[in-house]
Amino acid sequence: MNNKKGHDLPDVNAHLHTPYSFSAFRDIDEALDMAVEEGVKVVGINDFYTTKGYDEWADGCSKRGLVPLFGIEFISLNEADQKAGLRVNDPANPGRTYLSGKGLTHPFHLEKPYALQLAAVQLESNRQVERMYEKLNELLQKKQMGFLLNLDQIKQELTRGSLRERHLARALRMKLYEYCNNSESVISEMLATLFSGKQLQSATDDHAGVENEIRANLLKAGGTAFVPEESTAFLPMQTVCRIIRAAGGIPTYPFLADDPKGVYTDFENDLEKVAIALTERGFHSVEFITTRNEQQQLEKYASYLYEQGFIVTFGSEHNTPLLEPILLSTRGGVPLTHRLKEINYAGACVIVAHQHLVAQGLQGYLNAEGVADRSRRDEYVSLGASLIEMKRTEIKNV
Repeated sequence: MNNKKGHDLPDVNAHLHTPYSFSAFRDIDEALDMAVEEGVKVVGINDFYTTKGYDEWADGCSKRGLVPLFGIEFISLNEADQKAGLRVNDPANPGRTYLSGKGLTHPFHLEKPYALQLAAVQLESNRQVERMYEKLNELLQKKQMGFLLNLDQIKQELTRGSLRERHLARALRMKLYEYCNNSESVISEMLATLFSGKQLQSATDDHAGVENEIRANLLKAGGTAFVPEESTAFLPMQTVCRIIRAAGGIPTYPFLADDPKGVYTDFENDLEKVAIALTERGFHSVEFITTRNEQQQLEKYASYLYEQGFIVTFGSEHNTPLLEPILLSTRGGVPLTHRLKEINYAGACVIVAHQHLVAQGLQGYLNAEGVADRSRRDEYVSLGASLIEMKRTEIKNV
């Protein structure tokens, strides 16, 4: 696969969210400092619907001797799958399909009509959360909590352009704690009131746990402040792929794979069939969020897909309030096997090579029609490995 062995193989985390969407990190500096501390050498920004963090990510990586990957994430809709009741990589919503783009151009550039389509879906996503904000304030007023949230303040203090439901959960937790002067008993009592009698399960000093419970009880389907997305919030899957390619990137399918009970979605439960289906849908790249998966099952899926010619990369997301390590592990904190590290590194090498070529106006891993010659993947692995090694050598010599 490559000539790197053992500890010489650079660690990679190819999927990290930042505060430009929602993140466990205070800022990009914290994310990149953690990467340095944990020995992760290649890091990929992968925010929802936005590339606004690219410049800061690139500058921060340059200062620290890290190799940046430039990604983006969308939620798309496949109407055929929806009509068929097929759960793809959203276990609760048939047809709804999360997609990533890997190796987008930096500096970022996107022509019309794709730029307008991206802007429209960003706007609709924010509007949906603003409607939840309104319902949340209605609930606070109805329950006579004694305070309301301020949308302008939330946008100014907690966001960087993208408004997510997790921002509302964080804002409510912070405002409630301030109002209660951090009294554990009062916080628990007021949250039980908001949760219609359901008691808080997390300790009040577990901020991530409390925010997750606020989100689950109030802002998710069935919650008092939940607002379902309009159809305009989801672009068709193929439209998203065209936007990603127009931005210089590689459309990438994020696998859920096995859940804690060992269950797979309808689309993913047959490994051979899903590999064929993804190829037919025009995908040559896949990714996994490794903490979701049991090590043996992850290795089975990742190895098979790699052997079928896919680019395979791994990440941690960090798009929840919980600040976990950047150095990747599988479910339960089990370290990646050497095979998994090799697969991840090879995938990152292809993306690095693709970024390098496209930045020079050359054809990257995909041709003009979005098709990859998988038989040439090892050439891109070699080029990317050379580029990564050059970067590491430069830093050692500074």
